[in-house]
Amino acid sequence: MTVFAASRLFSETRAGVDFEQEVKPLIESACLRCHDADHDEGGLRLDSLHAAGESIVPGNAKDSSFYARMLLPADDEGAMPPDGPRIDPAQLEVVRQWIDDGANWPAEAKLTPRPRIDFVAHVQPILEINCVSCHNEEKAEGEVNLTTAEAVAAPDGLLVPFRPQSSLLYVVVSAAKDDPALMPPPDHGGPLAHEDVETLRLWITQGVSWPRDAKLKVRPRSEPSGRPSSPDDMELVRRIHAKIVANDRSRTDAEMQDYAAEVPQTGAPYEMVAIQGGEFEMGSPSEESGRQDDEGPQVAVRVDPFWIGKHEVSWDEYEPYMLTGIERMKNGTRKDFDWGRHTDVDAVSQPTTPYVEMSFGMGQYGYPAISMTQHAANKYCEWLSAQTGEFYRLPTEAEWEYACRAGTTTAYSFGEDPANLDDYAWHEANSEEKYQLVGEKKPNPWGLHDMHGNVAEWTIDQYVPDYFSRLKSGAENPFIRPTKLYPRSVRGGGWADGPELLRSAARRGSEAAWQQQDPQLPKSLWYLTDAPWVGFRIVRPLKTPSAEEMHFYWNCSSPKP
Repeated sequence: MTVFAASRLFSETRAGVDFEQEVKPLIESACLRCHDADHDEGGLRLDSLHAAGESIVPGNAKDSSFYARMLLPADDEGAMPPDGPRIDPAQLEVVRQWIDDGANWPAEAKLTPRPRIDFVAHVQPILEINCVSCHNEEKAEGEVNLTTAEAVAAPDGLLVPFRPQSSLLYVVVSAAKDDPALMPPPDHGGPLAHEDVETLRLWITQGVSWPRDAKLKVRPRSEPSGRPSSPDDMELVRRIHAKIVANDRSRTDAEMQDYAAEVPQTGAPYEMVAIQGGEFEMGSPSEESGRQDDEGPQVAVRVDPFWIGKHEVSWDEYEPYMLTGIERMKNGTRKDFDWGRHTDVDAVSQPTTPYVEMSFGMGQYGYPAISMTQHAANKYCEWLSAQTGEFYRLPTEAEWEYACRAGTTTAYSFGEDPANLDDYAWHEANSEEKYQLVGEKKPNPWGLHDMHGNVAEWTIDQYVPDYFSRLKSGAENPFIRPTKLYPRSVRGGGWADGPELLRSAARRGSEAAWQQQDPQLPKSLWYLTDAPWVGFRIVRPLKTPSAEEMHFYWNCSSPKP
C-alpha cells in the first residue's frame, strides 16, 4: 500500500526541521515504547541523543541505522517500526533532513511514549462517520473535500503536518461547544467525542500520514450520534401537549371570543382576535394591478377557526425571549440545564446572544420585533405555548391571507386604491425608512392592525411559485409542508416596500441572502441581519393538533442532519 507524500501539504522549501514539533512526535509514537529507559530492546534507547549512540550520526543520515532501518521493507527482520503503520515518505524525509542538518536534539527535551495513529484504523472511521457526508466530491461545503489525500492537499491550511494548532481541520473540531466555528456543528452530530478529537490531534502531530489508495465514503452511524443531548426534543413537546390538552375547554367557533393576555414569565401584554372559519377566494384576479404570476389562478379554499395576533409580535414580547443573559450552545440549549432545577419553559431552545443591536436603532418598546429567522419565530411560539398551556404557531399562508382580507375581495382590505394606504399601512412613502409603533394605523375589518406594511410576516409554509396550481377547489386548511430551509413564505410587505407588495395576495420567498452579513459560520439559527423588515404574528388554532404536529410546526425550520 503506497502512502500519500504528505509533503504536498506544506511548502517544499523548509527552513529546517523543528525537533519538538516534527521529530519528537515520530520517536514518541513509533519508537519509544520499545526503546526507552525501561524498554531498551536490542540494547537501543531513543529517549535522548546521547542514549541513541551510534544509531544516529549527526550530519550523515545514510550512515545512521535509526534512519536506514526505517527504509527497509516491512517484511525485513530489521525494519523499524516492526509493527503498526510504517513511517511514510514525507516523515522519512523529515528524519533524513533532521539528521543531515546535525540532529539537533535539545538536552531538556522530555520524551513520553504516545500511541501510534493508523489512518485506516483510527482516522478514517472518524472522518467517514462525522465529516464526509458534507465534504465529498459532490457536496464540498466550504470547498473542502475530505475523500482523498489529493483533495485534502488542495486547501491551504486545512492540514499542516506536525502542527495541529495551525490545521483548520483540528481547530474547528476542537472548538468549544458554543463556538460558531465548531465542526461538525451540534445539529450535525457535533461536537466529536473527546477521544476522537485527540486521535485527530495525534494524527496531525505525527505528520498526517494518509494512504494514497484510501478513498473515503460516507459511513452510517452504528449507534446514536454523539451530538449533545438537548432537552428541547419530542419528549418536551409531549409534555407541553399534555398541558395544552388538559387546559383545553370544549368550544365551538360560535363561542370563540377575542382575548387579551400577558406572557406569564414577563407580563408583556398581547391580544388575540377570534377568526371564524370559512371559505374564501385565495390569490388575486388576473386583472389586479401589481399582480404577480405566483398569486394565482385564484382558488376557493376553506380554513378552520383560529385566533390571530391583533398586532405583530412586539419587542416587548419578544426581547425577553431573545435576551436571557444565559450561556447557551449554538442550538439554543442552556449550558447549565438541569431537569432537577429547570422547567419545561427553560428547556425550550432560545436564541444565543446577538452580535449586534437587533432593532438597528429603529426603536424597541411598542415596535415590532424584527430580523429573526423562521426557526426563531417558531421557537418563540413553543416558548409561549409552554408557559400558557395554549398552542401557538405561525399562520399558514391560507390563514394569513384569510385574516388579512377579512371578508374583502379587493387588492387591499380597505379597497383597490393604493392612495388610501397611508391610513392603513406603513410603507416606503410614509415610514421615514424605519418601522413604526404597532397599532398606529387603522385596522382591517376584523380588527387586525398592520396586516399591510410595517413589517413583513413569516408564515409556516414552504414558498413555491406554483402554490395555486397545487390546490384543488375547496381545499381545506391548505399548507405546503416545508422540506428545505429556503425559500419560506413571507406575507404582508414591510416599511421599505411599495404598494404592490402590500396587497393581500402578495407573496415573497425568503432567501439565504437575508443572512449575507451574518458573521457566524455556519449561519446563525436565530438572526437575519440583512432582513430588518421581517417580523411575525402568532396564530392559535381552535383545534389542538397532535404532539407530532406540534413538534413539526415548532421544528420545521431546524437545520437537518
